[in-house]
Amino acid sequence: MSHPYDFSSMTALICFEAAARNTSFKNAAREMNVTPAAISHQIKALETDLGCGLFLRHHRGVELTEKGAFLFLAIQRGFEAISDAVTQIRDRPETVDVTIGTTTAFSALWLTPKITAFWKIHPAITVSQIISDVPGMTARCDLSVHYGSAQESGVEYRELFQDRIVALGTPCFAQEYGISSLEDLHKAPLIHSSGKETGWTSWDDWFAALDMPAPRRRRLHVNNYMIALQAAQEDVGAVLGWDGLVGKLMEDGRLVKLVPESIPSPVAFSLKILPRASSKARLFADWLVASS
Repeated sequence: MSHPYDFSSMTALICFEAAARNTSFKNAAREMNVTPAAISHQIKALETDLGCGLFLRHHRGVELTEKGAFLFLAIQRGFEAISDAVTQIRDRPETVDVTIGTTTAFSALWLTPKITAFWKIHPAITVSQIISDVPGMTARCDLSVHYGSAQESGVEYRELFQDRIVALGTPCFAQEYGISSLEDLHKAPLIHSSGKETGWTSWDDWFAALDMPAPRRRRLHVNNYMIALQAAQEDVGAVLGWDGLVGKLMEDGRLVKLVPESIPSPVAFSLKILPRASSKARLFADWLVASS
């Protein structure tokens, strides 16, 4: 495949530019943290590729030939243009007013629709999400969402909501396994979500809160809550649902409560406001809490 530019080795051109600017292989090597022999090797390869000499080598240094000076001038112009472009990009990054960190599930099920609604009211404020199910992803954020609020000194937490945890499945699944009571559910296939979302209530916790033993029937384990919900919608098994998160799935009838019983979530979903949060980030935080 042909290239749009007729370039020699970029490494060789960079070495040549440093040597020409310093009029010394030794000083160029020191600048690039390589040996003088490495600089000499690259320039010899460049001269071979171009079919001409670029330097006159003297005992105490080097001097550009006419063709070497011509190439040096062209490279300098090119490097200066690249340098100017890089400087402008660094000085004028894309403007993001608010950055919020959250998990995949919380983003898809709750936060993204909230951001969309916020933009309709405050179109001039840009909100960016950093989505990760790995703990500790909030270093570059103004705000972050957490299940529970492990209090940190000097960090502000605001409660978003504390919902109830219900057993969910499709109407087809409920009919297939004849689920109408806790005893029926206890015998049915269950989808267990585990892994990075540590601290979330498990099926064992849920049944224990209702004075029932841990289930021992067929189970499916996944490490992502969104996958667990998708599997439940495909009649694979029952899944636990935080009604504040999965309300839309329930409203649409894609998942239904399998039994009347539910338990309160032991902790709330909380918004962490980092010290770096700007006034716009705090405006968004206030709106998010008020709209919860």
